[in-house]
Amino acid sequence: MKHRTANRSGIVIRRRVLPSGDIIVTLLTPQGKLKAIARGGVRGPLASRLNLFHHVGVQTYQTPQNDLATLKQAVLEGALPSLAEPERHAFAHLLAEFADALFQEGEFSQQAFELFAGALRGVAHQPDPEWVALVMSHKLLGLAGIVPQTARCARCSAPDPAHPDPLGGQMLCAACASLPAYPPESLDFLLGAVRRTVRASMDAPVPPEQRPALWRTLERFVTVQVGGVHSWRQLVPSAAVV
Repeated sequence: MKHRTANRSGIVIRRRVLPSGDIIVTLLTPQGKLKAIARGGVRGPLASRLNLFHHVGVQTYQTPQNDLATLKQAVLEGALPSLAEPERHAFAHLLAEFADALFQEGEFSQQAFELFAGALRGVAHQPDPEWVALVMSHKLLGLAGIVPQTARCARCSAPDPAHPDPLGGQMLCAACASLPAYPPESLDFLLGAVRRTVRASMDAPVPPEQRPALWRTLERFVTVQVGGVHSWRQLVPSAAVV
């Protein structure tokens, strides 16, 4: 019977400790998502290396009858200590859960890995981590091919909608809307968030007082299109504002 040993390098985006003490981790790698188990992890030498957001090189071992690979080795390749700060950790956790929801196991995407790694670095080092998280969330959506309709009203298909859709996170025309139009800065961001470069979006931040509405729009769109991402409400206070 053949066994499979593989070496991967990736970022820990999910970590769950089982009652037995084993740790199940999900890594985003350039070859796609990888889910594996570290046996006796919380008591073993791998535990401190498998923390959230750590960039690790791992060796996995898998037999044909097991769906879940076993982690045999883990080497820390990089860490971002500032992500432990409360004002940064919340957004890093959100992006990690977001990436976990958008990308599938075994789905090759070097670009997804590089975009996510860049997002974490931005949250770790930039003075406005909330804006980084908002911009990079839209870029990850675009890379996954899940893009909000901005050219036409989501209900009647009228051109140039400018109002929030409170149910689906899309955009509505004045005739279909029950909420005021987005302010010019927010509307400009939504119209160009996916196609605009990260640098261009970072250079034109939306004022903080306008961001809660953008978080609500993004949350509702992702919930409808992808499914529940729990970190919106637990970790981003602005997203919980109704």
